[in-house]
Amino acid sequence: MNERLTINALGPLIGARVSDLDLTRPLSDSQFEQLYHALIRHQVLFFRDQPVTPAQQRALASRFGDLHIHPIYPHADDVAEIIVLDTHNDNPPDNDTWHTDVTFIATPPAVAILAAKQLPEIGGDTLWVSGIAAYDALSAPLKTLLSGLQAEHDFTRSFPGDKHHGSEAEYTRWQSAVAHNPPLLHPVVRTHPVSGKQALFVNEGFTTRIVELNQKESDALLAFLFAHMTKPEFQVRWGWQENDVAIWDNRVTQHYANADYLPARRIMHRATVIGDKPFYRA
Repeated sequence: MNERLTINALGPLIGARVSDLDLTRPLSDSQFEQLYHALIRHQVLFFRDQPVTPAQQRALASRFGDLHIHPIYPHADDVAEIIVLDTHNDNPPDNDTWHTDVTFIATPPAVAILAAKQLPEIGGDTLWVSGIAAYDALSAPLKTLLSGLQAEHDFTRSFPGDKHHGSEAEYTRWQSAVAHNPPLLHPVVRTHPVSGKQALFVNEGFTTRIVELNQKESDALLAFLFAHMTKPEFQVRWGWQENDVAIWDNRVTQHYANADYLPARRIMHRATVIGDKPFYRA
């Protein structure tokens, strides 16, 4: 049986569409190896017509490693590892900012898998950017400056307390999440543990300051990096169809969920694979 995947790049720097693969079925070792190497190369992969159940999505994600259970977001029935992102007028989106998922933990996710379950009639695209491409485009002196710096990542930057007062149980859950996720440091430039490539590893969702700089210097440099990373030439944009799946390398990308669809409803399921401790190696 031919298990060769068809992989078509969507741009020169990031993104590819994969076909000839059924994600509702267990992958063979050959299929998974091809998928893994394509992910390292293209950073985000897209699949059409993949009606995966939460259990199937969990099984697929588990091929990449252990799964993270989010401290705030609700999860699918009986599958705690699958986050349910159900956004509408009464629960507006909070992911319409450029971010890398869960960088507030010591071992931020390596991989994430997002499945489209219910979509607005129009709108609701997601964009990804390559931190590798953004780093490569910097001047040599700026790369030298960034190479030894560390940045603070703070859970409360994207999950402030005033957004989690809907009920006493919700606020208690938020307080517990804050207590278990104090601010921590990651390198501003991260070395990919597989490819060895360097990538910018700061994001507007969770990064608060560069600790070696004073506040004004940190604010100015982060503002530049946030703007620089989101240049169109580093991006790929995906127009979702129901049952689409995206898999991305969370170590070297950021993404933005376009919130242009309200008051319509959008339901997505996400699995998140725990990664390793970020490091920089020249």
